[in-house]
Amino acid sequence: MTSPDEPQDVNSGSPVTGAHGLGPHVVGTRIVVRRLVPGETGPTGGPAFTDLLGVAEGWWPDLVVRRADGTAVTVPHALIVSGKPVPPRASRLQRVPGREVQRRVRGLWPGETATLGDWLLQVSPPHEGRVRRRANSVLAYGSPDRPLGEALAAVEQWYAARDRPPELCVPLGSAEETALRDAGWTEPPDFDGHAVAVQVGSVARLRRALGPVDGRGDTGTAETRRGPVEGAAPDVERVRASVTADGHRIASGLADLRGDWACVHDVRTDAAYRRTGLARRVVAGLLGEVAERGVTTVVLHVLTTNAPALALYAGLGFEEHHTATYLAPRR
Repeated sequence: MTSPDEPQDVNSGSPVTGAHGLGPHVVGTRIVVRRLVPGETGPTGGPAFTDLLGVAEGWWPDLVVRRADGTAVTVPHALIVSGKPVPPRASRLQRVPGREVQRRVRGLWPGETATLGDWLLQVSPPHEGRVRRRANSVLAYGSPDRPLGEALAAVEQWYAARDRPPELCVPLGSAEETALRDAGWTEPPDFDGHAVAVQVGSVARLRRALGPVDGRGDTGTAETRRGPVEGAAPDVERVRASVTADGHRIASGLADLRGDWACVHDVRTDAAYRRTGLARRVVAGLLGEVAERGVTTVVLHVLTTNAPALALYAGLGFEEHHTATYLAPRR
């Protein structure tokens, strides 16, 4: 609702937007405003201007902008010269390159690795009877140290020697993806073109968002266990959080950690207990354990078609860092 004193467009009845482009529509968004400084002269002898950056909290009767330091600045409309919305400031984690995020995760998996320039080749033993795609593919972020055709031939040879199909993990929409598709690589037959959302989060922020999570309830008891990862570097540790009821595990999840980074994976809830908050309890248990070990950043991968998981992690405060897909040679 607008103030009855606020100027209205005679045709639409909507509040008037100034010639500078700002108006009621910017309230709640981050903006930059150039304004006149009354009584001051600029370096060329004309009027003095200054810029203001912050979130618009009000438009009428004056523009109110709250700066990053928490102070609110009131700007009369008559002093506004120009302004525009600006994107939200990227979080610290968003400024970490995708290749660095993915390499942190790859460093947690046991197995054998090799490099081709920026590319990281990896094979890893099966996990719970399943060959994990992200631990058995090339992290093709950046450029190999040779022409693309030679690099792809080397990849195929390396994986053939280890009895694994060659697959590349690439950022979706990237120059790497375009070049590889032009070279004839496409989604593996069993992948169905599903992209993978690489999610990141600050452990401290995620725990604050979770708030207190009761370890006990009608659906059982949450517990955590930790220990080394077989076949991995000795400083890689694994944490398991689970919820049991009547002696049966009904929800569980894993987190592998090294240094101040961890990867959460295999968060599962039995079908009969889904949508009861067990996944939150599992994630809370994992975050509590990794926090005790000095972890500050957590990463996880979710298929972009898994709407319930995406909603869960977004609600907990995870941010989508980027999306990736997998490519294999066309047969």
